Amino acid sequence: MSSSPADRQAARRKTGRPRSTRAPDAIRAAAVGLFSEHGFSGTSVRDIAAAAGVDPALVIRHFGSKEALFLETVSVDHSLRGVVEGPLDTLGRAILRRLVEEVPDETRKLYRALFGALDRPEVRAYLENSTARHVTAPLAERLPGPDADVRAELIAAQIAGLLMSGRVFGSGRGPHPDPRVLDIYARAIQALIDSP
Repeated sequence: MSSSPADRQAARRKTGRPRSTRAPDAIRAAAVGLFSEHGFSGTSVRDIAAAAGVDPALVIRHFGSKEALFLETVSVDHSLRGVVEGPLDTLGRAILRRLVEEVPDETRKLYRALFGALDRPEVRAYLENSTARHVTAPLAERLPGPDADVRAELIAAQIAGLLMSGRVFGSGRGPHPDPRVLDIYARAIQALIDSP
């Protein structure tokens, strides 16, 4: 007696292997390393697949596009969360300590990779939304005095400039950023925090 097509399909599902997370995890790990070393433009889907030991089609199947994989693996949300919390009279220095002095070299490389991909609309939108959520909006609510919204936007622009700066970060392989440069940046940010 022969089985129905539905029975055969159900039997195939039962005998099939469960989905593995090994390939997506390997792809993510390879992507983080390659994006941080070579940036978005300097890394191809083929490079990521080769480093992960998978076929390039798997990268697209699991993540949809190189941009989507980039945004999943190169995130600043964790770094920006809570960055503008704390006493206002010392917040300029605290922001720099949280974003620059206390982060590992790998995170600094990811900052550069993210800012180096701002020509991609998806990346620009992600960074704008993340900055508004974690920096501009909460800071504008806390700033005393006039023009709090404008001052919060200017502080966000200074933070972005700092994170993109080769002068501050160098190659990402050397010593920590120059304390003298950080002090100048801290004073500039603090001037915008303080009520005019």
